[in-house]
Amino acid sequence: MFAVYADSFHPDDPLQGLVVGERPAPVAPDGWTTVTVKAASLNHHDLWTLRGVGIKAERLPMILGCDAAGLDEDGNEVVVHAVISDPDWDGDETLDPRRSLLTEVHQGTFAERVVVPRRNVVAKPAGMSFAEAACLPTAWLTAYRMLFTQGRLVPGESVLVQGAGGGVATALIVLGRAAGLRVLATSRDEAKLARALDLGAHEAHLSGTRLPTKVDAVMETVGRATWEHSIRSLRPGGRLVISGATSGPKLDDALLPQIFFKQMSVIGSTMGTRGELAALVAMMDASGARPLIDRELPMERAREAFEAMAAGDLFGKIVLTR
Repeated sequence: MFAVYADSFHPDDPLQGLVVGERPAPVAPDGWTTVTVKAASLNHHDLWTLRGVGIKAERLPMILGCDAAGLDEDGNEVVVHAVISDPDWDGDETLDPRRSLLTEVHQGTFAERVVVPRRNVVAKPAGMSFAEAACLPTAWLTAYRMLFTQGRLVPGESVLVQGAGGGVATALIVLGRAAGLRVLATSRDEAKLARALDLGAHEAHLSGTRLPTKVDAVMETVGRATWEHSIRSLRPGGRLVISGATSGPKLDDALLPQIFFKQMSVIGSTMGTRGELAALVAMMDASGARPLIDRELPMERAREAFEAMAAGDLFGKIVLTR
């Protein structure tokens, strides 16, 4: 079958290991289902896979892609949940020490077909396109968990989204506005600030700018470059939720006195559960909110899509279609 896969690791030039070609069709074991892929979206996780992060060499060749929407074996329109937990695990899948994402142990979604546990599919609403649905299982699910599970935000509260433009940040803005939050966003790029306002942010500020008011929560995915600003932007008792560190994990100053004196909470967040994915899909169906898609490309043009993501030449998600 047609597939986009990694056949080698290249930490400094990840696209060297990217292959667009043919792979054997998957066979679903007991308790699993085969999904015919209609659309799949890119994540930075796919570039890390090509660098050899989170995957062992003996797993190669590995079909890339965590996110997908398509048709199950009975013809139902479904969204794929990318977190594969141990069959015996009961509870929050993100806390299972044996969990993995598609492309780490099991073959991914950039192919004609993908196999996943039956519990890993969620019904796709008829009013949502396959391309839109394919954006949800990683970046948008991460944003949903950050805001509502870990951040415990409720309508009327204020939230700062650092680094507008990336997939998670875009999702945070749209979901926050749809849920009745007051959304503030930052970026180093004036054009991205304008796009953040178009998406629904109430305010947009250049990175590092002192905010007019302190916020109830900060959603942090940037790390070192924005950490100090995030802490200084929180009200006493506020929450900082972090799910990534794209600018680096090592801090010059964690501002610990600010954190303990003002009784702030720093909360880690990773991906989300199948139940949260179902709730996210239902929320978007009811609210009419939709993912921002930077571009759609046929899966045969996957290299072009990867080049754009590696260069940061996007605002929103890149979707590959079949």
